[in-house]
Amino acid sequence: MNRSSLGRMIPAIAIIAPVLVACGQDQTPPAAPPPPSVTVAKPVQRNIVDRDEYVGRFVAVDAVEVRARVSGYLDQVHFRDGQLVKTGDLLFTIDRRPFENALEQAKANLAQAEANAAFAQADLQRAKSLVKDRAISEQTFDQRVQAARSADANMKAQQAAVAQAELDLQFTELRAPVDGRIGDRRVSPGNLVTGGSAGGTTLLATIVSTDPIRFEFTFDEAAYLRYERAALSARKGAENGKVTVSLRLLDEAEFKHEGRIDFVDNVIDRSSGTIRGRAEFSNAEGLFTPGMFARVRVPASAPYDALLVPDVAIGTEQIRKYVYVVGPDDTAQRRYVTLGPLIDRTLRVVRDGISADDNVIVNGLTALRPNQKVTPQAQGEKPKAAPKAAASGQ
Repeated sequence: MNRSSLGRMIPAIAIIAPVLVACGQDQTPPAAPPPPSVTVAKPVQRNIVDRDEYVGRFVAVDAVEVRARVSGYLDQVHFRDGQLVKTGDLLFTIDRRPFENALEQAKANLAQAEANAAFAQADLQRAKSLVKDRAISEQTFDQRVQAARSADANMKAQQAAVAQAELDLQFTELRAPVDGRIGDRRVSPGNLVTGGSAGGTTLLATIVSTDPIRFEFTFDEAAYLRYERAALSARKGAENGKVTVSLRLLDEAEFKHEGRIDFVDNVIDRSSGTIRGRAEFSNAEGLFTPGMFARVRVPASAPYDALLVPDVAIGTEQIRKYVYVVGPDDTAQRRYVTLGPLIDRTLRVVRDGISADDNVIVNGLTALRPNQKVTPQAQGEKPKAAPKAAASGQ
């Protein structure tokens, strides 16, 4: 090593030496972090009823297709498309003139038949006195009896023809059979409509009742068994033994419409394993429309006392659910729980795993570990100052 290289190394050694000496001295370790602060609350005790939710659709109590009973040319339409109609309101008129003529002809035929029947009856009365005096033969008397009977039968046939003609004339006016909302007219005036009892009759309009209205939904066999087992308790106090249900529309957040179950089908569908239920709702404002979808909430248990905790306090470990509670020594203890339904969108029913006296951790769960020391504070309290950790070392 030459003299110039040695001269460059001496300053570097002078700088490094104090650093090496300082590294050899004892260092004070950092202070331990304080226990994390968590918010705790006791479970809420409430009397609740388990409820199941289903999607279904509204159906009309009465739905009627207005069809012509007689054939003829449509003369007038007496309603506006979509209006509300009452039973008996005039809807359509078919040209009445051919049916009025048929009625007059039937009445004329009846008058002729009545005259023939009266003559035959009078002739029979004369024959009765003549046959006693043997002025006519028995054969002639039998012929007059037969003539009187034929005339009487013909008169009754003509009476039926008149009644049918009157009925056909009435059928030229089509009236609403039920209260409800009518759809649009399917045929315009001037068109020929086909009537009668056979197929191929002309559909003129449809009417669906609106108030009350029914809501149909399906539920599975397990739910059906659960409802049947809880039926006695669930229906206790219900009006007329009907279970009260609640409903919300697709654009509503709350189940604010109340109705009552009025029918459950008597057969479980073999292909789907479901059974049909039906509830009835008041629809005075006309908000519900047949075919509309909605969600219905059905009581699934008798009322019982339950413990509820905020849903945010529930943790998940694979398929198991748990909560943290604060032990007597301020340590976080994990409790595995069995959960029930969500109540009021924020509280979760806990069926078992905790007691009413437990302090459940509801906030500060992010980095919490079992048996970790915590600083609990009741929900709504001002934060407590965390205890200072003692420094260790020299």
